[in-house]
Amino acid sequence: MEQILEILNDLHPEVDFTTQTGLIDNKILDSFDIVSIVTEISNEFDIAVPAEEIIPDNFNSAQSLQAMIDRLLDE
Repeated sequence: MEQILEILNDLHPEVDFTTQTGLIDNKILDSFDIVSIVTEISNEFDIAVPAEEIIPDNFNSAQSLQAMIDRLLDE
């Protein structure tokens, strides 16, 4: 989780990502942020994020991002 929080904090240091939910729903993250996050996740965890995983539910919180990464790492 620490790596995810670091990625998110680099994008928006003013947001408390440990408690924030609704990052997409509340328009905290935009499409450019999502592209940056996917790129960072791919580099950091050496995984490919398939297009079907790029949905709001997977990016609404740091916890949902972690769950997606864990799922992709298990595949």
